[in-house]
Amino acid sequence: MKTLRTKQTPQPPCFVCHHKAVVMGGSAGGFKAFSAILSPLPPGFSLPILVVQHLRPDDDGLFAWHLANTTRLPVIEPCDKQQIERGHVYVAPANYHMLVEQSGTIALSVEEKVNWSRPSIDVLFESAALAWGERVIAILLSGANGDGAAGMLTIKESGGLTIAQDPTTAEYPVMPQAAIDRGAVDEILSLEEIGQRLVELGGCKAEE
Repeated sequence: MKTLRTKQTPQPPCFVCHHKAVVMGGSAGGFKAFSAILSPLPPGFSLPILVVQHLRPDDDGLFAWHLANTTRLPVIEPCDKQQIERGHVYVAPANYHMLVEQSGTIALSVEEKVNWSRPSIDVLFESAALAWGERVIAILLSGANGDGAAGMLTIKESGGLTIAQDPTTAEYPVMPQAAIDRGAVDEILSLEEIGQRLVELGGCKAEE
Protein backbone atom coordinates (compact mmCIF):
# COMPACT_ATOMS: atom_id res chain seq x y z
CA MET A 1 0.00 0.00 0.00
CA LYS A 2 1.30 3.40 -0.95
CA THR A 3 1.71 5.86 1.90
CA LEU A 4 0.52 9.35 1.09
CA ARG A 5 2.69 12.13 2.40
CA THR A 6 0.88 15.25 3.45
CA LYS A 7 2.45 18.58 4.18
CA GLN A 8 2.81 18.97 7.92
CA THR A 9 2.58 22.30 9.68
CA PRO A 10 5.79 22.78 11.67
CA GLN A 11 5.15 22.60 15.40
CA PRO A 12 6.94 24.91 17.78
CA PRO A 13 9.45 23.22 20.07
CA CYS A 14 8.15 22.28 23.51
CA PHE A 15 10.36 24.05 25.99
CA VAL A 16 10.51 22.90 29.59
CA CYS A 17 10.27 25.63 32.20
CA HIS A 18 13.23 25.95 34.50
CA HIS A 19 11.25 28.18 36.81
CA LYS A 20 8.88 26.95 39.50
CA ALA A 21 6.86 30.07 40.39
CA VAL A 22 6.47 33.84 40.18
CA VAL A 23 6.34 36.10 43.24
CA MET A 24 5.23 39.71 42.85
CA GLY A 25 5.06 42.68 45.19
CA GLY A 26 3.57 46.15 45.01
CA SER A 27 2.16 48.95 47.10
CA ALA A 28 0.85 52.40 46.13
CA GLY A 29 -0.05 52.23 42.43
CA GLY A 30 0.20 48.45 42.55
CA PHE A 31 -3.31 47.55 41.43
CA LYS A 32 -2.86 49.14 38.00
CA ALA A 33 0.56 47.54 37.68
CA PHE A 34 -0.65 44.04 38.61
CA SER A 35 -3.60 44.35 36.25
CA ALA A 36 -1.39 45.37 33.33
CA ILE A 37 0.91 42.39 33.89
CA LEU A 38 -1.72 39.72 34.54
CA SER A 39 -4.19 40.66 31.80
CA PRO A 40 -2.13 39.28 28.85
CA LEU A 41 -1.35 35.95 30.54
CA PRO A 42 -3.08 33.02 28.80
CA PRO A 43 -5.23 30.43 30.60
CA GLY A 44 -2.49 27.86 29.96
CA PHE A 45 0.13 29.82 31.88
CA SER A 46 2.25 27.14 33.53
CA LEU A 47 3.48 28.82 36.73
CA PRO A 48 1.75 29.79 39.97
CA ILE A 49 1.87 33.50 40.85
CA LEU A 50 1.98 34.71 44.45
CA VAL A 51 1.10 38.35 45.02
CA VAL A 52 1.64 40.70 47.95
CA GLN A 53 -0.01 44.10 47.76
CA HIS A 54 0.04 46.41 50.76
CA LEU A 55 -3.64 46.47 51.75
CA ARG A 56 -5.90 48.37 54.10
CA PRO A 57 -6.74 46.29 57.20
CA ASP A 58 -10.42 46.30 56.19
CA ASP A 59 -9.81 45.11 52.60
CA ASP A 60 -11.85 41.91 53.24
CA GLY A 61 -10.92 40.29 49.91
CA LEU A 62 -11.83 43.27 47.70
CA PHE A 63 -8.36 43.56 46.16
CA ALA A 64 -8.37 39.90 45.08
CA TRP A 65 -11.93 40.27 43.75
CA HIS A 66 -11.03 43.29 41.64
CA LEU A 67 -7.83 41.64 40.42
CA ALA A 68 -9.81 38.58 39.30
CA ASN A 69 -11.70 40.80 36.87
CA THR A 70 -8.46 41.70 35.06
CA THR A 71 -7.06 38.23 34.31
CA ARG A 72 -8.07 34.92 32.78
CA LEU A 73 -6.27 33.03 35.56
CA PRO A 74 -8.05 31.94 38.75
CA VAL A 75 -7.38 34.41 41.58
CA ILE A 76 -7.46 33.04 45.13
CA GLU A 77 -7.12 34.58 48.57
CA PRO A 78 -5.61 31.46 50.16
CA CYS A 79 -6.16 29.69 53.44
CA ASP A 80 -3.30 28.54 55.63
CA LYS A 81 -1.67 25.32 54.32
CA GLN A 82 -3.34 25.66 50.91
CA GLN A 83 -1.54 23.74 48.15
CA ILE A 84 0.04 25.90 45.44
CA GLU A 85 -1.19 24.98 41.96
CA ARG A 86 0.09 25.97 38.54
CA GLY A 87 -1.68 28.68 36.65
CA HIS A 88 -3.31 30.19 39.76
CA VAL A 89 -2.81 33.63 41.31
CA TYR A 90 -2.59 33.70 45.12
CA VAL A 91 -3.14 37.06 46.82
CA ALA A 92 -1.99 37.58 50.41
CA PRO A 93 -4.96 38.49 52.64
CA ALA A 94 -4.96 41.76 54.57
CA ASN A 95 -3.27 41.50 58.00
CA TYR A 96 -1.41 38.27 57.13
CA HIS A 97 2.11 37.61 55.93
CA MET A 98 2.10 35.00 53.15
CA LEU A 99 5.00 32.55 53.00
CA VAL A 100 5.97 29.58 50.84
CA GLU A 101 6.67 26.29 52.62
CA GLN A 102 9.08 23.57 51.46
CA SER A 103 6.09 21.25 51.01
CA GLY A 104 4.65 23.49 48.27
CA THR A 105 1.95 24.95 50.47
CA ILE A 106 1.17 28.48 51.62
CA ALA A 107 1.59 29.57 55.23
CA LEU A 108 -0.20 32.59 56.67
CA SER A 109 1.31 34.38 59.64
CA VAL A 110 0.27 37.19 61.98
CA GLU A 111 3.81 37.86 63.20
CA GLU A 112 4.99 41.45 63.60
CA LYS A 113 4.86 43.83 60.66
CA VAL A 114 7.95 44.05 58.45
CA ASN A 115 8.70 47.43 56.90
CA TRP A 116 5.50 48.64 58.59
CA SER A 117 3.53 46.16 56.48
CA ARG A 118 1.59 42.94 56.95
CA PRO A 119 1.54 41.39 54.43
CA SER A 120 5.17 42.16 53.67
CA ILE A 121 6.82 41.64 50.30
CA ASP A 122 10.17 40.83 51.92
CA VAL A 123 8.58 38.00 53.92
CA LEU A 124 7.14 36.38 50.78
CA PHE A 125 10.29 36.86 48.71
CA GLU A 126 12.65 35.49 51.36
CA SER A 127 10.50 32.41 51.93
CA ALA A 128 10.30 31.85 48.15
CA ALA A 129 14.09 32.02 47.89
CA LEU A 130 14.37 29.39 50.61
CA ALA A 131 11.76 27.11 49.03
CA TRP A 132 12.59 27.46 45.32
CA GLY A 133 16.07 29.00 45.07
CA GLU A 134 17.13 29.65 41.50
CA ARG A 135 13.75 28.52 40.15
CA VAL A 136 11.78 31.58 41.31
CA ILE A 137 10.99 34.76 39.37
CA ALA A 138 10.55 37.87 41.52
CA ILE A 139 8.87 41.06 40.29
CA LEU A 140 8.75 44.35 42.20
CA LEU A 141 6.32 47.07 41.16
CA SER A 142 5.14 50.57 42.05
CA GLY A 143 5.27 51.54 45.71
CA ALA A 144 6.19 54.30 48.12
CA ASN A 145 8.55 52.46 50.50
CA GLY A 146 11.49 50.05 50.36
CA ASP A 147 9.65 46.80 51.17
CA GLY A 148 10.78 44.04 48.78
CA ALA A 149 14.33 45.24 48.14
CA ALA A 150 15.93 42.93 50.71
CA GLY A 151 13.82 39.98 49.54
CA MET A 152 14.74 40.66 45.91
CA LEU A 153 18.41 40.62 46.85
CA THR A 154 17.96 37.27 48.62
CA ILE A 155 16.33 35.80 45.51
CA LYS A 156 19.04 37.20 43.24
CA GLU A 157 21.77 35.77 45.48
CA SER A 158 19.95 32.40 45.32
CA GLY A 159 20.17 32.47 41.53
CA GLY A 160 16.55 33.43 40.82
CA LEU A 161 15.46 35.93 38.18
CA THR A 162 14.63 39.41 39.51
CA ILE A 163 12.66 42.01 37.56
CA ALA A 164 11.74 45.56 38.59
CA GLN A 165 9.26 47.90 36.99
CA ASP A 166 11.10 50.75 35.31
CA PRO A 167 10.83 53.51 37.95
CA THR A 168 10.21 56.10 35.23
CA THR A 169 6.97 54.26 34.39
CA ALA A 170 5.86 53.67 38.01
CA GLU A 171 3.17 55.75 39.67
CA TYR A 172 5.33 55.59 42.81
CA PRO A 173 8.97 54.84 41.89
CA VAL A 174 10.46 54.44 45.39
CA MET A 175 9.91 50.68 45.69
CA PRO A 176 11.48 49.48 42.42
CA GLN A 177 14.23 52.09 42.73
CA ALA A 178 15.17 50.80 46.20
CA ALA A 179 15.76 47.31 44.78
CA ILE A 180 17.74 48.71 41.85
CA ASP A 181 19.91 50.76 44.20
CA ARG A 182 20.74 47.61 46.21
CA GLY A 183 21.92 45.78 43.08
CA ALA A 184 19.07 43.28 43.45
CA VAL A 185 17.60 43.55 39.94
CA ASP A 186 18.48 41.57 36.80
CA GLU A 187 16.02 43.27 34.43
CA ILE A 188 14.33 46.70 34.46
CA LEU A 189 11.21 46.64 32.28
CA SER A 190 7.99 48.50 31.60
CA LEU A 191 4.72 46.87 32.65
CA GLU A 192 4.00 45.79 29.08
CA GLU A 193 7.46 44.26 28.81
CA ILE A 194 7.05 42.43 32.12
CA GLY A 195 3.78 40.90 30.90
CA GLN A 196 5.43 39.81 27.66
CA ARG A 197 8.38 38.39 29.58
CA LEU A 198 6.09 36.29 31.73
CA VAL A 199 4.23 35.00 28.68
CA GLU A 200 7.60 33.94 27.32
CA LEU A 201 8.78 32.35 30.57
CA GLY A 202 5.51 30.68 31.51
CA GLY A 203 4.26 29.58 28.11
CA CYS A 204 6.11 26.31 28.24
CA LYS A 205 5.66 22.83 29.59
CA ALA A 206 6.08 22.85 33.36
CA GLU A 207 9.03 20.98 34.81
CA GLU A 208 8.23 18.58 37.64
